[in-house]
Amino acid sequence: MATVVAAASPSRAPQLVFGATILSSACLLFLVQPLISKLILPWFGGSAAVWITCMLFFQTGLLVGYLYAHALTRYLPPYKQAVVHALLILASIAVLPILPNAVWVPKPGEDPTWKVLAVLATSVGLPYALLSSTSPLLQSWYAARQSGGLPYRYFALSNAGSMAALLFYPVGIEPFLRGHDQAWLWSGAYFLFALLCICAAAVASQTPAVQEIAVDITVDKLPRAVVSLWIGLAACASTLLLTVTNLLTQNIAPMPLLWVLPLSIYLLSFILCFESGRWYQRWLFLPALPFALWWLASHTETIETGAVKRVVPLICGSLFVCCMVCHGELARLKPRVEHLTSFYLSLSVGGALGGVFVALIAPHIFSAVYEYPISYVAVAVLVLVVFWREQDRWWRWKNDQVARGLFLTAAGATLLLAVYGGKQMWDELKNSVARERNFYGALLVEDYQDDEHKTRLLSHGTIAHGVQILDANFTHVSTTYYGRESGAGLTFRVLEPHGPIRLGVVGLGAGTMATYGRAGDTIRFYDLNPLVIDIAHKYFTFLKDCPAHVDVALGDARLTMAQERSQQFDMLVIDAFAGDAIPVHLLTRQAFDIYWRHLKPNGVLAVHISNQYLDLAPIVSLDSKARHISSWQVDNDADDSISVDAASYVLVSKRAGFFDDALFERRLKSITIPARMRPWTDDFTSLWPILRIGTVASP
Repeated sequence: MATVVAAASPSRAPQLVFGATILSSACLLFLVQPLISKLILPWFGGSAAVWITCMLFFQTGLLVGYLYAHALTRYLPPYKQAVVHALLILASIAVLPILPNAVWVPKPGEDPTWKVLAVLATSVGLPYALLSSTSPLLQSWYAARQSGGLPYRYFALSNAGSMAALLFYPVGIEPFLRGHDQAWLWSGAYFLFALLCICAAAVASQTPAVQEIAVDITVDKLPRAVVSLWIGLAACASTLLLTVTNLLTQNIAPMPLLWVLPLSIYLLSFILCFESGRWYQRWLFLPALPFALWWLASHTETIETGAVKRVVPLICGSLFVCCMVCHGELARLKPRVEHLTSFYLSLSVGGALGGVFVALIAPHIFSAVYEYPISYVAVAVLVLVVFWREQDRWWRWKNDQVARGLFLTAAGATLLLAVYGGKQMWDELKNSVARERNFYGALLVEDYQDDEHKTRLLSHGTIAHGVQILDANFTHVSTTYYGRESGAGLTFRVLEPHGPIRLGVVGLGAGTMATYGRAGDTIRFYDLNPLVIDIAHKYFTFLKDCPAHVDVALGDARLTMAQERSQQFDMLVIDAFAGDAIPVHLLTRQAFDIYWRHLKPNGVLAVHISNQYLDLAPIVSLDSKARHISSWQVDNDADDSISVDAASYVLVSKRAGFFDDALFERRLKSITIPARMRPWTDDFTSLWPILRIGTVASP
């Protein structure tokens, strides 16, 4: 038996203080996620995996906050709880402003995972943990004051504030404020929150002083099966969130809009399910679940050829259905008030486990993105477990053939989903020459035979990063985006009559640009992924067969070039795609400053801008216009007979007569810059003006 001390006639003022504190903490908690992640993104190669690792930190920080709230409310009386929390809040102000320390920039070839976690821990760790603890801690204080009243609507309020902040960031903050200004603004808002939280702690500390009412509550021990379901359902939802986010950001762009969209859907399901029981209706969402899981399982690569306007809503709609089922079943299993912090602690454990699986375990034990099918099957299996536990509550379960048939049908559908996922993994495995994976993503090398040639393909995600024709007479052919008629190919052909060429290439791929090298030329590649370098040397012969002097610099191209003396390149090619997304930190004004320092005064900058979803030409043109240098877009058609893809380049040069060469006749395309578009800098980038929302553009 336990006695809960409560106010006999609670006033409305404490409820308003608690509500305002919870709402402000939720807003700050989810504003800081895209803010700090975007600030550190350039340090780690602009990879989509940076956000996934950041999500792991945020989920772990949530767990730490919930664990702290659970321990505080379990072992200390209300007065001491308030004092301890107020002191920690005051201590957290000392770490402001939340500006990351560059000491955590990784070394070339180093796995950035732990550096990402370290820079987040040192910049926002304490404030984030305390913000995370606010909702469960204040809900516990509220329950104590309200005679054991259930505060789950505060949980919905917290998630509503979180979602509002997430949606507001990419449209109301990112396009208008520089990154460092955002950090200072957030720090000021956190200071105000700290004052509000101290007021809430002062209110909570008065709980024992008011008229007391003894409320006897039998504190039953929580069944392990129930706690396991709490953790499992939360982990499944978290895993789905991260896998869908990874799919979007790797193949479109690592941008806050695509970070916050899946997370907002995830939070929306929390809000609806915990606001009241009327939103999650089993008759609606359970029949939709198999279709959502099947669509996700069978269309994980649809984003390669589909349009944003069609594909992203389908992906997000399927995620919403899955999260509604996971969180709806969690809401049905929520406990009485005495187990409140245990419940939230279990949810945070599940969320952190999902993050650990996707961000830490999967990249190190899987050679491909096998976490996708695993997460889909896990959701289906867990829902079956929930219903199996409820079999005695089903209407006439033991005698009703319809109920039994529905359950067996669902079990059969789950089995088929597992078989389908297994077949997908086996098909990819048996046709591959090599599969490698690390922090930066999954790489696949495979051979295939078309009507004319046997070819070898290197792909990252759904995007080809290099193709070599294996027939003896064609191994030196320039393929994919580097054909002789491409912008890069034409540039080299214009320059080669003038003597040896020094060529720089940002992005190695399979090393296809080495096919242009001649005796006396020098080619310097830059690539941050050590696996790419290993694969280019081991499975392709472009580098080995090149008569030019070739060297490869390991590390983020921009960071490496910033530390080098000028290479005096005649031509510099920027082609650092990851999936279908180019790291935005390679297209800022400061990045272009570095490129021009490494180019000769009459050198040519060739930026590969082929992209299904982003029109990158205005970004390059806007910078060249500010430097008073000519820029033109050059497109080429595909040639399937030699594995040449359609490609688009922006060529920038002040070399006299360069664009007048006959090779460019009728090939130059002017670039239109959207009105009011701002140049990109390290402190400001926005993809809104260049996002292709309609059909996929082709070069």
